Amino acid sequence: MGDRLDPAALDAALEAVHRAGMPGLFAEVRDGDRVWRGAAGVADMDTGRPVTAGLRHRVGSVTKTFTAAAVLRQAEAGTLGLDAPVSRYLPGPVPGGRGDAITVRMLLNHTSGLAEYLPYAYPSLKAFPALAETGPESLEELRFTRFDPAELIGMGVAAPPAGVPGGTPGVYSNTNYLLLGQLLEKVTGLPAERCIALDVIDPAGLRDTGLAVGAHIEAPHSRLYEAWFRMIDPPRDHSVHDMSWVGPSASLISTVADLNRFYALLLAGEIVAPSSLAEMQRTVPVISQEGRTIDYGLGLHPLETLSPGQAPYWGHGGTVWGGGTLAMARADGGRQWCVAVNLQRWNELDASGRPKPHAIDAALAAFHRLAATG
Repeated sequence: MGDRLDPAALDAALEAVHRAGMPGLFAEVRDGDRVWRGAAGVADMDTGRPVTAGLRHRVGSVTKTFTAAAVLRQAEAGTLGLDAPVSRYLPGPVPGGRGDAITVRMLLNHTSGLAEYLPYAYPSLKAFPALAETGPESLEELRFTRFDPAELIGMGVAAPPAGVPGGTPGVYSNTNYLLLGQLLEKVTGLPAERCIALDVIDPAGLRDTGLAVGAHIEAPHSRLYEAWFRMIDPPRDHSVHDMSWVGPSASLISTVADLNRFYALLLAGEIVAPSSLAEMQRTVPVISQEGRTIDYGLGLHPLETLSPGQAPYWGHGGTVWGGGTLAMARADGGRQWCVAVNLQRWNELDASGRPKPHAIDAALAAFHRLAATG
């Protein structure tokens, strides 16, 4: 496979992202029994406290792989069926024929046609995806709001459908994963966070990982700086933020080391059975929140920027207000890598309202390529 681990090159590539404008970032790359960890920049722009590779971090939609794995574990136990209608388990949240037409699998792979609830929960984001017509005011106003997941789901269900159940391309929607959280609670009798911990986090031995239940990150962590396409200048720290706005869709807190361990075990068939992993890797085209069409499975997606002939990588990316993460594992189990950043929406918008390319984008892409190969 041409496995390599070049610490000097990885250090330089990480530093290049910091020099391009990222306040701080940290990463871990594992290749067999070899491990590199690195960090560049600051965790606190006011004090100059440096980032370190062991910090806990809000990892955003990387959470979806954990939630999906918990659902697959329940499918293996026979408490639910992937191709059963949602209405069989949750007759209330999606009323009428839609609840009968939408299956558990469609929630997992974003082909349910259910709309994203976030523009309805955050009034200043109402115009999304027309970014130039949005604003960041709601992010601050609702920082400590405790959202009811049933109300958020209701917003997504009541919104104009993003598509027909089972239609492709699907449309990425956090509404799907809040419903999966409700589904887990229904079939297990446990809070979704507890179910995911018992079925996924604890068996994997992830000591620094858990779904957030409040506004604070316990243990050392970086501040998380949100710029909202440079409408917040200077970027504002959102590391303290109630995470009920995403729950089992994107509220996980973890470390780069724990995520590498998790994806290594998952791809080895040690979190879910190999047959369930195969289901997770069956992809369909899905339109991402950035408007790109990507291949998406059941809480997993392949790495897009691969060279011809390179072994495939699987994992997930994620963002929250101020924080971002990408975690990937090679399908053969030989290599895993994860990188975490503490600034989001750093791009300005052009005259058409689209994010302009930024030096951070190119530097991060270069680090991703190196993390996957060298």
